[in-house]
Amino acid sequence: MNLKPETIEKIDRLIPRYPVMRSAALPLCHLVQEDQGYLSDEAIEWIAERLDLEPINIAEIVTFYPMLRREPTGQYHVRVCRTLPCALGGAYQTCRRLEEELNVKVGHTSEDGKVTLEFVECHADCGKAPVVMVGETEYTDVGLEAASELAEKIKQGTL
Repeated sequence: MNLKPETIEKIDRLIPRYPVMRSAALPLCHLVQEDQGYLSDEAIEWIAERLDLEPINIAEIVTFYPMLRREPTGQYHVRVCRTLPCALGGAYQTCRRLEEELNVKVGHTSEDGKVTLEFVECHADCGKAPVVMVGETEYTDVGLEAASELAEKIKQGTL
């Protein structure tokens, strides 16, 4: 597996911070996913070997935490918060609008690989619900009209 040198350096500094090496598994999953975009079988095996664990030990972690991905995301990774404040603010309607406008079902990536749409838990900006993140950029107060505008910018590639 080809990790960036910076990622290897972070991993080399991270592991010794844990008295029990297996405790570094979740942080390593995050670092490898950040580098690779998702956690492939090869990545899971690499992490397991690095921590002297079995691949199943890492696979259990990856399948438990929804923020860890087994498949690559689209060019635009759209995440709609669904916790209570956002849900009350219209997050489910916003997500339906994004599904329609972007032609992708929540939890999936569009056929052209351009957009991945997901529901996630709290973006920690509850006072400005509903909250949507595209990549690492946060958009607040994303009602139906704002969702349509966001979708249009994604389709045009201007976001």
